[in-house]
Amino acid sequence: MEKAIYPGSFDPVTKGHLDIISRTSSIVDHLIVAVLENPRKQTMFSVEERLEMLRRSTARYSNVEIDYFGGLLVDYVKKNNIRIIIKGLRAISDFEFEFQMALVNRKLCPTVETLFMVTNSKYSYLSSSIVKEIAGFGGDIKDLVPPEAYDLIMQKFRGL
Repeated sequence: MEKAIYPGSFDPVTKGHLDIISRTSSIVDHLIVAVLENPRKQTMFSVEERLEMLRRSTARYSNVEIDYFGGLLVDYVKKNNIRIIIKGLRAISDFEFEFQMALVNRKLCPTVETLFMVTNSKYSYLSSSIVKEIAGFGGDIKDLVPPEAYDLIMQKFRGL
């Protein structure tokens, strides 16, 4: 296979994200995990913090590159000669939104294919929003996030 991109906000990275990254990296030659810089979306972690969490969490994967982009995903895909977009799915509600986005991306860039990867069932309930909510109330998130990102996440909540 060839080069693929796994885009997302990763605010913060979770074990569910890492599951998709691990499994995808085993079937593509090169995987770019790209943080979306969206000024319309309020994030808790800066782009730099999210990149650092991802770099630490994916260091063991030699074929994974961490990057970021702003604007349209298809512009990044075209610029970097990528033909495969990976989207992780937890539930039917994810599919409805991601299916619509895949169709739009295909309309804007007919050479791109979107592949849906279903998350491991043990992470089907997990989202970045849930991690932030639990951590915000002082709950234990150790089993929800990669150990390499845990301290960076907790520093943010301790500083609030």
